[in-house]
Amino acid sequence: MEILAFGVQADEKPLIEKAFEGHHDVRCLSVFLTEDTAPIAAGYEIISSSVNAVLDHRVLQTLAAGGTRMIAQRSTGFNNIDLEVAERLGLTVARVSYYSPYSVAEFAWTLATAVNRRIVRASNRTRDFDFRLDGLMGRDLRGRTVGVLGTGKIGEAFTRIAHGFGMNLLGWDVAENPACVALGMKYVEKERLLAEADLVSLHVPLLPATRHLIDAAALRAMKDDAILVNSSRGGLIDTEALVAELRSGRFAGVGLDVYEAEAGLFYLDKSLEVVEDDTLARLVTFPNVVVTSHQAYYTTDAVGQIVDTTVQNVLDYTAGRRSENVLVPRTAP
Repeated sequence: MEILAFGVQADEKPLIEKAFEGHHDVRCLSVFLTEDTAPIAAGYEIISSSVNAVLDHRVLQTLAAGGTRMIAQRSTGFNNIDLEVAERLGLTVARVSYYSPYSVAEFAWTLATAVNRRIVRASNRTRDFDFRLDGLMGRDLRGRTVGVLGTGKIGEAFTRIAHGFGMNLLGWDVAENPACVALGMKYVEKERLLAEADLVSLHVPLLPATRHLIDAAALRAMKDDAILVNSSRGGLIDTEALVAELRSGRFAGVGLDVYEAEAGLFYLDKSLEVVEDDTLARLVTFPNVVVTSHQAYYTTDAVGQIVDTTVQNVLDYTAGRRSENVLVPRTAP
């Protein structure tokens, strides 16, 4: 059987091909799965999608009509998939429920320290042989307070690094993580966390209840000189509200690896085009903001785990097995 994989990055392709070797043939496409590209999947029983695929009812109907029966998504998040429609169409959907939490946690800290110490601005200056220090002053993190929204595997890894910095630890989640408590984390209400934290980092999934978790009111509750980092999902932050706060001169720094309207932008070269997203265009102009293109997970360790799990999900499907990675089970033998 040949598997069709959408949205495959150049660095990812050899890992996918090697992982499927000896199991199934795989055809890797750089294009993302959208309404326009879905017809390419005609005749493929199994397709693999990336995190920025658009799997709404139109795409799912096109896939099902073309003979697709299984979707193996190469990510943990699945908010881009209409699971109710997939189930109604008899499509099996699986995801990667676990990969290295350190990849994301370490990158979140990379963003935090980059905006704190003005690394991007300093690097741009030195490329022009401008070695002044004006405007580059940061702050020691030791002794300051970090607020971690979401203390699952990634949040815990982030907290361990914060503990290493010698920071005071505040956490917010639906349930306390004993490992974080053992590190000295104090769980508080979100409002208190936002008001007291010098650094706020988001590590919660994007669900209807968490969309715009950081809205205008939450942003106003934060310290004027706080640092905000989001390496989870773009929809957790009301970006227009964030831009409004930045325009008023608030926040020491903002590090974003995700953006709520990133589909159709991130992972693509738009350098020769006019980007019509005015909010994003304004966001990247602020000197205290660093935006990266959803790359926190992008390490050989994490991607290797993602690919290996995707292959296992496909093998489970063909063997009629069901694992914890299955979001919509197989409905036909």
